[in-house]
Amino acid sequence: MGDFGIPGYRARWLTGRTAVATAHGSRLAGLTGRTLTRAWLAWDLADDSWWADCPVLLDFAGEQVEVNHWKFDEIAISWNTVDPARDVRWLGMGDAPIAWRPEPLPGLAGLVGRPLVGVELLEWHGAPDDLANGTVALGFDFGDTVLVVFNALDENGLSVGPLPPGYRRHRLTGR
Repeated sequence: MGDFGIPGYRARWLTGRTAVATAHGSRLAGLTGRTLTRAWLAWDLADDSWWADCPVLLDFAGEQVEVNHWKFDEIAISWNTVDPARDVRWLGMGDAPIAWRPEPLPGLAGLVGRPLVGVELLEWHGAPDDLANGTVALGFDFGDTVLVVFNALDENGLSVGPLPPGYRRHRLTGR
């Protein structure tokens, strides 16, 4: 699936920390110091719930990073391609209404207006037999709290607060 029914969106899937750092590390690091102005999630209006298969949109004062997890270990990061004023037409959902909503989940609204202290690539390291070992999440550090966009088994997951245990942190630097 290339566009997820989102006009203008084309996911480029990457696997592993090195691939993500090579493709997007400098640009992600360049967000440091910018203010989060919006955090958009795709919302299933019929169920009044987050449609976690679509990318998470984070707007840092005009620079929008779009983060999406798919399958077991793939992540796509894109920049300024999704217009949250346009609805999503998810394949196979018929006319089910999906629209972008700003900060619809607890914790997100409290991050708006705050400057970003840093961005980290987070590698999961659980038990030795954990199939998720090595999967990559993005950590957006706001000083006293971290927004983590992670792979929740073929969709996005979010965490706002202290960094959950089990992640190895790799701070991105340089521009």
